[in-house]
Amino acid sequence: MGLKLKSPIIVGASSLTADLATIENIEKAGAGAIVTKSLFEEQIQLERYQDELEREKTNEKHAEMITVFPDIGHAGPKEHLYWLKRTLETVKIPVIGSLNAVNRETWLDYAQQMADTGISGLELNFYSTPNDFSKTGSSIEDEQINLLKEITEKINIPVAVKLSSFYTNPLRVVKQMSETGIAGVVLFNRFFQPDIDIEKLENIFPINLSNPLDNRLTLRYTALLSKQIKTEICSSGGIFDAADVIKMILAGASSVQIVSALYKNDIEHIKTILDGIETWMSKKGFNSLADFQGKMNKLNSDDPWAYSRAQYVKLLMKPKLLRKDKTEF
Repeated sequence: MGLKLKSPIIVGASSLTADLATIENIEKAGAGAIVTKSLFEEQIQLERYQDELEREKTNEKHAEMITVFPDIGHAGPKEHLYWLKRTLETVKIPVIGSLNAVNRETWLDYAQQMADTGISGLELNFYSTPNDFSKTGSSIEDEQINLLKEITEKINIPVAVKLSSFYTNPLRVVKQMSETGIAGVVLFNRFFQPDIDIEKLENIFPINLSNPLDNRLTLRYTALLSKQIKTEICSSGGIFDAADVIKMILAGASSVQIVSALYKNDIEHIKTILDGIETWMSKKGFNSLADFQGKMNKLNSDDPWAYSRAQYVKLLMKPKLLRKDKTEF
């Protein structure tokens, strides 16, 4: 995003970045930047609705009493904006805001208000759960691309977009988005998905942390997009140790986001990862990240099929590779 970071590790939006004491520890551990917990338009809408129900449930209880409480409106994003300012006062590393809105007007309004707090950059979370059978995938993509153009023209801080992998052609979408004026793209966002409790016959929403295998998809698209788009790439999802970070940088990422690794370990795990990266760099004779960034992306790979379906076909054609007593896999 054009920001100077002391390390390639960014702690992603989560409850970890919603606590000032934890944020201080994140900075001390060596993180290059933090993305604050997201501002959700849907959460504000729900809180506003619940607030109205609570205030109105005793209205007209008696004939002479029309209302009980004064007509006080919800504060909207003000609490979150206050939190951003407190965070900026707490740490010196770049603070990136995170926004997840629904309506165009809200995207534009909240983006401007967040930018005005003095944050270093803004991360937009794009994800669509269609409930209209007639809506096409291309119309959803066009809406998002046009929205990006409007936001980048409206605010004067770097903008990144954090995407899901659920596009028919992520390569095309990311390339189009990179041409709107954004400064970075984050691959990929992880969303909590619904589940069903078959004993209680009710919907549940478990919090499932990522696992190391989740980074394979990110690795593929990082390598395919590296040096092919105008923006920097931040890789996210299933990144747990130094080896995972090194792989992403080799594939072409300039930074990574981690969250689950810190939940499963602790904040000090950031130091462990950074020490591992430095040890590997020293062993390989690299003096800076730039010395090996993109060294194994699609353009630089010795194997032209390394990031294509061909490897999947090759595996299926040699079933012996899947046997537990074989190590060729």
